[in-house]
Amino acid sequence: MSSHSLPTVAPGAPASMLSPDRRLRDCEHLAEHVVDVVVIGGGITGAGVALDAATRGLDVALVEANDLAYGTSRWSSKLVHGGLRYLASGQVGVAWESAVERERLMSAIAPHLTHPLAQVLPYGDRFERRLVAVGLRAADAMRRATGSHLAPPRGLDTREALNLVPGMRQDVAGAALSWDGQLVDDARLVVAVARTAAAYGAHILTHTRVIDVVADGVTVVDTLTGESWLLRAQRVVNATGAWASGLDDRVRLVRSRGTHLVVSAESLGHPTAALAVPVPGSHSRFVFALPEPDGLVFIGLTDVESDDDIDHPRADEEEVDFLLDTINTGLARPLGRDDILSTFSGYRPLLAPAGESGTSADLSRRHAVLDGHPISVVGGKLTTYRRMASDVVDLLTDRECRTRRLPLVGAAPWQDGADRLRTRFGAEADLVASLAEGDNSLLQPIANTPVLPVELLWARLAEGAVTESDVLDRRLRLDLMPRWRRQVAEAGIDLEIRLLPNA
Repeated sequence: MSSHSLPTVAPGAPASMLSPDRRLRDCEHLAEHVVDVVVIGGGITGAGVALDAATRGLDVALVEANDLAYGTSRWSSKLVHGGLRYLASGQVGVAWESAVERERLMSAIAPHLTHPLAQVLPYGDRFERRLVAVGLRAADAMRRATGSHLAPPRGLDTREALNLVPGMRQDVAGAALSWDGQLVDDARLVVAVARTAAAYGAHILTHTRVIDVVADGVTVVDTLTGESWLLRAQRVVNATGAWASGLDDRVRLVRSRGTHLVVSAESLGHPTAALAVPVPGSHSRFVFALPEPDGLVFIGLTDVESDDDIDHPRADEEEVDFLLDTINTGLARPLGRDDILSTFSGYRPLLAPAGESGTSADLSRRHAVLDGHPISVVGGKLTTYRRMASDVVDLLTDRECRTRRLPLVGAAPWQDGADRLRTRFGAEADLVASLAEGDNSLLQPIANTPVLPVELLWARLAEGAVTESDVLDRRLRLDLMPRWRRQVAEAGIDLEIRLLPNA
């Protein structure tokens, strides 16, 4: 795709817009001023810390070596968990925290990026039926206690279950139906949090690598220009997830790789609900087939302790076999390797236990905040990012947290069946569409993909995308579908930033 000089964003554009021009101005400002806090890491936790701190009136800079949602935060199952699995493994505190944060995300913080997801759990033997019923009753008690508007669980007969998941085995003796939250896209959530932080004055610098934490801040290098400089700050927060131990030798993590397979929804009969198949020998782990937008299904996920390359996690053959073998026990037509369109993997940064543990799957999903220089926030999970951020900022100021129900940019009620722009951009859909300026071709899908050209323009104008990979892999998520990625890249869309009409 071509790229050339970019005009300044029009005066009056929304304060949340992360344009190339804004990045230059933020660099100039930070070279001359001392901020209250610099946050290292542009994943969901770092973006959450930046937002929480900015809304409490602190002067904040967020620096990220690559791009927003570059690491673990874009490789999740795209779920907003209520904590059923954590209840099953006895992690009641984590389950409650998850249920509380799920309700806040779905009802107030990001209702445009989250929606209810039906989950079908086929019954096995009588013991399994009773076990599932007990777990669902406990999860439903938490649902009601948090005020969630998700529907309560109930039983399904075989016909009802097959209507939701047509590809399921037909010889099941019924199933349980439960509800959880699902994200349109995890990377979009990260970008929305970062942009909301920017609207409150946070300076967001991607492609800015921290090379040292020093007494009065951090030494950084702009990876676009090669220029190194001192970013001065009173406090430093290390929110780099699986990379945290590289900046703080107090951090002890276990890196657990989670892998998903991407298949066509057609291969499972176009399900409208997730299918949950228990992992043999476990009462708390499942492999899920999760219906996604654009005719895809994600099958995941694994939990494998690994010391492989941290920057480029890849599924191994055993993980692929495990996912296929497990999900196939619940399908009428088994899936094979020819059905796999792509795979994706990411690392969970789990807190290392004080004693010995059997596998990474047994480790708690709790988080911890280590005070010091830097402050390090480690562990945790995507659903509870806001609570993790709040705990960090409580160490920086005694001002009251304001993010419990603070809407993110684009927040609007979820519209089932809405068009692509409304689904992905919420209340900003009309603003995105306005970039077409009467050129209807910019609102037509590129080649045989679902992507609209205005999305590429918006990524550069407002969402902090700098490189082609930022646009294609993080903003559009074409990393999940290599065929579509090639088609969009070959289309040669001009990424010139357009002035907003009437701005």
